[in-house]
Amino acid sequence: MRQKLVRLVGGVAIAALAMGGVTACKSDSGSDGEASADGCGSKIAFFGALTGPAAALGVNMNGGVKLAVDKYNKENADCQVTLVPLDSQGNPEQAPGLAQQALDDEKIIGIVGPAFSGESEAANPLFSEAGLVHISPSATRPSLADQGWKTFFRAVGNDYSQGPAAGTYIKDVLKAEKVYVIDDQSAYGAGLADEVKKLLGAAVVGSDKVQGEGKQNDFSATVTKVKSSGATAVFYGGYYQEAGLVRKQLTAAGVTATLVAGDGVNDPAYIESAGAAAAEGTILTCPCQPATEARGSFVEDFKALNGAEPGTYSDVAFDAANILLAGIKAGKGTREGILEFVKGYTGEGVAASYKFTETGELDPTQVKVWAYKVVGGKVVPDQEIPKV
Repeated sequence: MRQKLVRLVGGVAIAALAMGGVTACKSDSGSDGEASADGCGSKIAFFGALTGPAAALGVNMNGGVKLAVDKYNKENADCQVTLVPLDSQGNPEQAPGLAQQALDDEKIIGIVGPAFSGESEAANPLFSEAGLVHISPSATRPSLADQGWKTFFRAVGNDYSQGPAAGTYIKDVLKAEKVYVIDDQSAYGAGLADEVKKLLGAAVVGSDKVQGEGKQNDFSATVTKVKSSGATAVFYGGYYQEAGLVRKQLTAAGVTATLVAGDGVNDPAYIESAGAAAAEGTILTCPCQPATEARGSFVEDFKALNGAEPGTYSDVAFDAANILLAGIKAGKGTREGILEFVKGYTGEGVAASYKFTETGELDPTQVKVWAYKVVGGKVVPDQEIPKV
């Protein structure tokens, strides 16, 4: 049964997160090189793919950050904050250079991102060394929290929650006795696939690796292996572009096995890649609630600013940005001050309640994993998956 989420009236939840019940800061800014001590004139950045093969996911998140900054600036005319977009194209090789670009701008005192696990592995050590706080709304590889990075925070559950949940859905809802697992060899895709394999055990009748990041478009060899395995379900660990092509080619080969994939595929762009007919019935998981059911006036405000419905992680990115903005509102105008603020933060957002563990993970009691389904050419919520 689909869980009914409570919608709050107006912007109460949004205002509570962004304002934090503290007084406004002054309008006087510091020198051209840095923000004033109280945070006015400072910048926050979004770090993620805005172009390239995974851009749809990054655009979803950046829209949420834009909304948070837009609302903050309208409510704090004497203490403006600037949003800096850092387009990684989802490429880990570009991440260190972008991270250094952020570090060199002393007015940037907080980052929403990096969005993906691979780029997080490349950029986060630099952020940690420099003391620049970053809250990822979407990077789910569990090992990101095990590196001792003092500035790392994650506003969603990791793959230790999503992987077993996807496996549980395959086992208990699809009741698949033969499952084939594919991953794109990325830090995110391979890690998620590994967690699914652990839960399903002997039900996994085969596995294969493909190339992501737009490097492969012919998956005939993998399709042949899947067809020979007799699998009735296929799990794909990776992103939407390749997942769509895999689904399209499976269907063309007469393979009717249900495709299940994680949050990296949970976007309408997957349907465009696969074609509506082939994509029909696909199951997509996410350690996030449906963005269209976010609290307060988020959905309406997002559409008004961005001209589109919020997508996967739009609401989480909005919340992550508002945590940083609440720190600025509290007069924390330095990287050190914002870091300490986030460490001790507890509050309600439009997507969830937020409190972080010592390693930067979201409080496990707040983690929820949802299954979504492609129906009639759209990704729609299916059900919240019970915790394993």
